[in-house]
Amino acid sequence: MNTGANGLLSRLVALRPGETRALLWSFAYFFCLLAAYYLLRPLRDEMGIAGGVRNLPWLFTATFFAMLAAVPLFGAVVAKLPRQRFIPLVYRFFTVNLLLFWLLLALDIEKALVARVFFVWISVFNLFTISVFWSFMADLYAAEQSKRLYGFIAAGGSAGALLGPSIAIALVQTVGPANLLLVAVVLLELAVLCAAGLEKAAGPLRAARLAATETTAAPPAPIGGGWLDGLKLVLRSPYLAGIAGWVALLSLAGTFLYFQQIEIVRAASDDPAVRTRIFASIDLAAGLLTLLVQFVATGRLISRFGAGPAAAALPLVFMLGFITLWLSPMLWLVIAFQALQRTTNFALSNPAREVLFTVAGREEKYKAKSVIDLVVFRGGDAVSGWLFHSLRGLGLELGAISLATVPVTATWLGLALWLGREQEHRAAPNPTSTKERP
Repeated sequence: MNTGANGLLSRLVALRPGETRALLWSFAYFFCLLAAYYLLRPLRDEMGIAGGVRNLPWLFTATFFAMLAAVPLFGAVVAKLPRQRFIPLVYRFFTVNLLLFWLLLALDIEKALVARVFFVWISVFNLFTISVFWSFMADLYAAEQSKRLYGFIAAGGSAGALLGPSIAIALVQTVGPANLLLVAVVLLELAVLCAAGLEKAAGPLRAARLAATETTAAPPAPIGGGWLDGLKLVLRSPYLAGIAGWVALLSLAGTFLYFQQIEIVRAASDDPAVRTRIFASIDLAAGLLTLLVQFVATGRLISRFGAGPAAAALPLVFMLGFITLWLSPMLWLVIAFQALQRTTNFALSNPAREVLFTVAGREEKYKAKSVIDLVVFRGGDAVSGWLFHSLRGLGLELGAISLATVPVTATWLGLALWLGREQEHRAAPNPTSTKERP
């Protein structure tokens, strides 16, 4: 990398020797991954409407059971294969799935059924691919590095999250929703290539980190163990259980807000292409604000205040947002709330949550993290979806539901601060033992 470009990058990130190549590959990897997902996300939301809004709780439940089936398989693959083999395998499995969906949609086979299956599939795809990415990051970067660099890496995802809906807005009415899946296939394959480049850059990154700490470590190897180890790790560790609780509360708050958004957009238009453009426009607006914050402030804020306060920012936003919706549940407020919470989540709280895993062992980073990110999150979606449906069935208006959610967000905020303190304690140097990092 030339000196000028390196100097420009150093103005945005507190770089240290040996980190540049790995940082840029991480940025590009997340860029391609989220560009693929956010290209597909408006299609998912539209197909959720096409499959019937009343069926959404069932779709959330189906997603949860799909996760229950997928996580043990993923755990078995992680246990047997080294990182450089199982990461491309996971992404290319989803690429094949996308091609099958494209064929079914292009041939107009069982449209309503395919829409429901696609809704479930993309919910699995989203969490699996992103969970694998952040597990990889936690495997590469030490706790101190993550606080400095995760903001810039997350900005790569936010830039991709701008490209994805931009492509959808530009092309959906010209080429049709189904053909957008082929563009997502190309982006997902580019993510695989970036992961391979990052694997090559991992050696110099590891050497620089180990030289600074005067420790040694072997290259990454298969993790081993059983396919249920992730669940056992979560149940045995208060720290991991706390992260799981944080994720479950995020799922509840996010699901309640998502269902409100779905009801509003359904009432706005009967045209699938128009609804797809509305969802894509919301994603694009949130992505612009997120990218700005990530480039300018994320790394500095997490380094300055720590992972706990950064993780607590999201429940604080949800608390204030739900209070606002209780006082005045209006369309533009829901849209503004959605944009603000996404910005806070992706710019601050999500990078902070990933920092929490940097002090975990390798088995916890892949196996326990997959249980938390996939089973706990989608299980929370399923439970929250039925809870919202029940509350509406009892006659509660959106404002009353918003008010009832406020105490939940207060609990969530306190948990975030506790997790931050635990992370700092675990990251503190221990003179009696040094945990090797791969």
